[in-house]
Amino acid sequence: MANHKSSIKRTRSNEAKRLRNRYQAKTARTVIKKIRTATAKSAVEKDLPKVVSMLDKLAKRKIIHKKKASNLKSKLVRFVNSLK
Repeated sequence: MANHKSSIKRTRSNEAKRLRNRYQAKTARTVIKKIRTATAKSAVEKDLPKVVSMLDKLAKRKIIHKKKASNLKSKLVRFVNSLK
């Protein structure tokens, strides 16, 4: 266990940030899964901009890699465009 006050605080803040990052990443994954299982284009078109925004924010905060975000966005857009 840490002995200095600053390292104790750093441990607390790291845990809080870790939980926040996991929550945000999990939320994005859930919405991505919802889009991928959709069959109608009209049901998904309103969710796509939200997901793209989520992925951009995750990449900006370095929760996920920027190229992973780009690949996910590309695949989702292609999938939504292929729906009828």
